[in-house]
Amino acid sequence: MIVLLFMVVCAYSTQAQTINNSKYGKGLQFVAADSSFGVKIGARFQTLYQGVTNPATDNWDDRFVIRRARLKLDGFLYSPRLEYKIELGLSNNDIGNDTPDQTNNASNIVLDAVAMWQMTPSLSLWVGQTKLPGNRERIVSSQKMQFVDRSLLNSQFTLDRDAGLQLRNEHTVGTVVLREIGSISTGEGRNITVNNSGGYDYTARFEVLPFGAFQSEGEYSGSDLAREQTPKLAIAAVYDFNDDASRERGQLGDFLGTQRDLRTVFLDAMFKYRGISAMAEYANRKAPDGAVVGRDELGNVEETFVTGNAFNVQAGYLFPTNWEVAGRYTTFDPTTAIGIRDQEQYTLGLSKYIVGHTLKVQSDVSLLQEDTRDDRYQFRLQLEVGF
Repeated sequence: MIVLLFMVVCAYSTQAQTINNSKYGKGLQFVAADSSFGVKIGARFQTLYQGVTNPATDNWDDRFVIRRARLKLDGFLYSPRLEYKIELGLSNNDIGNDTPDQTNNASNIVLDAVAMWQMTPSLSLWVGQTKLPGNRERIVSSQKMQFVDRSLLNSQFTLDRDAGLQLRNEHTVGTVVLREIGSISTGEGRNITVNNSGGYDYTARFEVLPFGAFQSEGEYSGSDLAREQTPKLAIAAVYDFNDDASRERGQLGDFLGTQRDLRTVFLDAMFKYRGISAMAEYANRKAPDGAVVGRDELGNVEETFVTGNAFNVQAGYLFPTNWEVAGRYTTFDPTTAIGIRDQEQYTLGLSKYIVGHTLKVQSDVSLLQEDTRDDRYQFRLQLEVGF
């Protein structure tokens, strides 16, 4: 059905619209003859090989999967000041659903469905479902990452996508760029169809770019593909309050038998200069009323809200040949009471950018350390294809 819709849109657009500035990596772009609306259609997929040592069996456990497959439409309606974005996830990894009771027993296909109204030159209102203004690593598109995938910090503490409202303001003071973003959302993640079971989620993000804007929004992409000719830095702080959260990681994870307030703080920074890039993030999440909500008869934790601290730092250098070498260190220190082991990960990556982030090959090897368990080694190789 989705493929058929895509073909119909393309066929209709070819007959009724004019093609503008379409080239590889920029999608198929159409604008109505009367300029009443525009649409850009893009698609991409990631083919991933992943293998990891298994100390318990001395085996090499591996797999070959389509990690992501996405279809995206964005553009404007009625006026260039009213924009929209729709993004669908088509791979099994994208649409898998472990919360059928809350999503009407349907596949979790819709990633983004958001309208964006530019009310003034500096102030915009977003309405719908999209990424919350949380940690930088999550805001960076999965197409534009420096490594094969995001870090352990992101998997444990990210705010992810949610449905609601966002108010965004950007202005400059001299050469300094300042951004303030506030959001109110359901707090339970994407594509929830039942009534809100707790309170709402409130997020505030403040960002400063002291040396001016990056080229091509490089503060939200991995690697210095633009090869910034002057140093560029972005620093941000985020506070999130999820009132009476129902899921173990706020917008992600299992729905639990009770609710807790979750308070999350992020600090992050991105630096780029002449092929050098570096990013650092810190996350802290607390449940003031206690994170653990369920134990079995032996006292083992059965369900819990994930709280604690995490730190991630990564850096890379892009050679003139568009090969990049990068390294990453991540630590996850959960609250002792929740019964989750401390973890550390060391990752070395090697990437070849053929056409920026739209056609690239990435690989990385990681040392995975977890308390009371033997060390494991992981290797990943991924091809990214998009248009």
